[in-house]
Amino acid sequence: MPTPTLEEELRATRWGALLAAEQLQRCAAECAVLAVAEGGYVCRRGEPVDAWVGVLEGMLKMTVTTPDGRAATFTNLPPGSWFGEGSLLKTEPRRYDVVALTAARAVRMPRRTFEWLLNTSIPFNRFLLVQLNERLGQFIGMLESQRLHDPDARVARCVAGLFNPVLYPGMDARIEVSQEELGHLAGISRQRVNQALQTLEQARLLRVEYGAIVIEDLDGLRGYGG
Repeated sequence: MPTPTLEEELRATRWGALLAAEQLQRCAAECAVLAVAEGGYVCRRGEPVDAWVGVLEGMLKMTVTTPDGRAATFTNLPPGSWFGEGSLLKTEPRRYDVVALTAARAVRMPRRTFEWLLNTSIPFNRFLLVQLNERLGQFIGMLESQRLHDPDARVARCVAGLFNPVLYPGMDARIEVSQEELGHLAGISRQRVNQALQTLEQARLLRVEYGAIVIEDLDGLRGYGG
């Protein structure tokens, strides 16, 4: 099977499918693909935000680390994810690191191309409105979960959040994620994540494999503990 061109990969995205052919061609010509090894950085906290970034292959994480070594993960970024639009719109320095959890391919759309789309494409603007609204809902849900739910429910909601069909349209039922990473997402220890996963597996909501989780009942995870 022939390797798809970047234009074909962009056309397969939610926003790319909305563009006229000449708009898509310009985007493909001006975007750059970045290959990242496991553990490598796609973006660094504090750097100027000069591109909108998408995930073509692999898994990334959006994270912050304190000077004393404590880490918190805001979200994982599977294929089909795009991020950084808020920082581009506000022209602020990047407020998080983006690190590859697996070997990955990312694509960078320069600021000038992003702003040109904003100025010329109504469908792209509508896409961004939905994207930003969905992202806001995601983080409100995370805050609610951390303040109101027990650890089992927090893990359930974190796992379900990785399967948002708007933000992460490339997901299937199996996700490669470590219990340590889930702990960073849920704000609890790896040991407590392990206990929660056992509880959720017994409830037949998911299945735990080595280094991965298979979803059995996504709606059940989304409503767990609610």
